[in-house]
Amino acid sequence: MTSSEISRFHVPTLDEMPDDIRAIIEQVSEKSGFVPNVFVALAARPDEFRAFFAMHDTLMDKSDGLSKAERELIVVATSAINECMYCVVAHGAILRIRSKNPLIADQVAINPVKATLTERERHIVDFALHVATDSASVTNADVDEMRAHGFTDDEIWDIGAITAFFALSNRLANFAGISPNPEFYAMGR
Repeated sequence: MTSSEISRFHVPTLDEMPDDIRAIIEQVSEKSGFVPNVFVALAARPDEFRAFFAMHDTLMDKSDGLSKAERELIVVATSAINECMYCVVAHGAILRIRSKNPLIADQVAINPVKATLTERERHIVDFALHVATDSASVTNADVDEMRAHGFTDDEIWDIGAITAFFALSNRLANFAGISPNPEFYAMGR
């Protein structure tokens, strides 16, 4: 792919990147077999790259509370509402793999109301979509309802924080025109 196919803005070569960022990108490439376009697109702004991926990893790589599949479910549902093709396609692939369900990402992205979800997943998606579409109207009663459904305060916080973080990510990807890698489309199918 060329830089213009990845982003509307300059995409640095590996040689132009600081050593720490180049090392991260090389690790990702070795692990996945390709470099997700968001990594090279954000590498043009090293301080933002570091902050972005520090927050991403803090929210998405936890092993307690929400499962990793549930975290990806939030990303796909809210990214679809935010019309972010990059995140729907990339995180849809990860969701399919982590959930071991080849249908879930497409269902949630197209129509989360009709998606085949467990009761727990339904509560997660509904709450995340509430935060994504009207966070100012979230009340104590909404949080208490999530608690009544068995969610811990940390899980409720994570649903909101992941939703908020990916609102930022969705807007960055959309305005910068970051395109999803072709590899993502077939993963987990």
